[in-house]
Amino acid sequence: MSHVISERRPGAYYDSIVLMRLQSALAKQPAVIDAGVVMATAANLALLESNGLRPEGVEAAPDDLLVVVKADSVKAAEAALAEIDPLLDRRRANVGDDYRPRSLETAVKMMPDAAWVLVSVPGRYAAEVAGRALDLGKHVFLYSDNVPLADEVALKRRARARGLLVMGPDCGTAIVGGVCLGFANRVRRGNIGLIGASGTGLQAVTCKIHSLGAGISHALGTGGRDLGVDVAAGTTLQALELLGRDPSTEVVVLISKPPAAAVAGQVLAAAQRVGKPVVVDFIGYPPPSRRLGNVCFASGLDEAAELAVAAARINRTPARKPTVEATDAPLAAGSFVRGLFAGGTLAYEALLGFRTFLQPLYSNISVSNVAAGSVHSLPDPAHSTAHTVLDLGEDEYTVGRLHPMMDQDLRLRRLRQEAADPDVGLIVLDVVLGYGAHPDPASELAPAIEEIRDRRPLEVVVLVIGTDEDPQDLDAQAERFQQSGAIVFRVTSEMVAHVHRRLGVVEPQAPLAPLAPPVSLDGLIPPVSAINVGLETFYDGLLAQDAPAVQVDWRPPAGGNEALAAILRRLQPKTE
Repeated sequence: MSHVISERRPGAYYDSIVLMRLQSALAKQPAVIDAGVVMATAANLALLESNGLRPEGVEAAPDDLLVVVKADSVKAAEAALAEIDPLLDRRRANVGDDYRPRSLETAVKMMPDAAWVLVSVPGRYAAEVAGRALDLGKHVFLYSDNVPLADEVALKRRARARGLLVMGPDCGTAIVGGVCLGFANRVRRGNIGLIGASGTGLQAVTCKIHSLGAGISHALGTGGRDLGVDVAAGTTLQALELLGRDPSTEVVVLISKPPAAAVAGQVLAAAQRVGKPVVVDFIGYPPPSRRLGNVCFASGLDEAAELAVAAARINRTPARKPTVEATDAPLAAGSFVRGLFAGGTLAYEALLGFRTFLQPLYSNISVSNVAAGSVHSLPDPAHSTAHTVLDLGEDEYTVGRLHPMMDQDLRLRRLRQEAADPDVGLIVLDVVLGYGAHPDPASELAPAIEEIRDRRPLEVVVLVIGTDEDPQDLDAQAERFQQSGAIVFRVTSEMVAHVHRRLGVVEPQAPLAPLAPPVSLDGLIPPVSAINVGLETFYDGLLAQDAPAVQVDWRPPAGGNEALAAILRRLQPKTE
């Protein structure tokens, strides 16, 4: 028969690494079956119960340390509990005699040149500790999770106003000036900088880059919620601008789980103005094209690394200036794009591509969450506005008439209507061949293209979908459109990339304008030193890299008493 005995220590705080090691050590004591060492939060109490370790009749608060031992006998359990203090004393002896300040302010006085503060305290305290670090003029690596979203938004706004970075919350990985923060791999220094809302994604790509013989300048984490609607890429945009100015970074890699649509458009627009090659892997997010100017899109983490390494090598090889065709010259400023599509999926795919660089963008297509926020509903389907993509096969256009894949009448009328708008500079059409489709679409559309181009210099782009065995004769159709003066493509992504070039956003004239105030490059320049508040393994990792570091002997304010802590906060002077 087993026996469960516990010990509660009110207000005794230890970080999760210490608790894990203590639990492991107790579980190895003679005749002990199992052990649990936790801060007595509701979740931890439920976990103890599920493992048959929750003691009966014991009341504990979230800031209490609860130690539970299940053993073969009461005597064995009591003997194990008696080892708690000796085990903790052994840990303190292993720490050494180095002085550990109790406050962040004292730590900063000890190491005033430290640019970074690593925060890994429980989530309910993390925002306050991170805020103090910002007040003291330090960048923050915020590993803590369970930080309220509102606190993250407030912290990042506060950081931006001070020209500082907040990486996180829930940021597990970063490399700054060759020094690994949190969970990161030792990789060679190089000219590729990374920005990631995915910690393990950063690790996978940095390791792959290393294996390919290239190296990392910096890898900046942002936290998993950074590219959400509420946070609006606060850290990502700062990091893009920072690495754009960083002389040691020649190529930038941007990694994230699927971002919010509106935020993705904003980030990609900023990436196109970085002034350096940018590789983007928005995992699970449909890329608008293989390439948009200086930005290329990867379909996975391995490919992101491979593209970055290739770009880094090309960037270091002097290249001849390519010959630019006349059709690559930018359109007149303010020119609008109008898409007149017969194929609904082709229209949607084009819409996803255009939304990254055409704003404002309107459509009659009911967009999903992928595009919501970056595409506006067209108020009047009979009249386009600004940049517009139409699916002419939607119900409002096909009542009482054939689908536009079979009948060109509606599209011919709309083509002339759009061409009559002096603000329109480019019109996109799709032509889908095959059985059941119009037997010779070029015979009707090509003359109309010639007609409108005779009136003014308007560009028409035609996306032709078909095979060499279709009854309409693919090559003959494409040739007829080319004779009309249209630019012909057979792949949507290539068409999107061409429209992007024609809008004049392929080659930025200057890097992103510095933020006000800009994030200083000083925080990236070795030697990198840091102050650690929380998990000692992060402190140990810094020392193992010979990075100067100070460990703060942090405890919850007022022993975890929230009411008393609130009073102490009001009495504490603000640090500017």
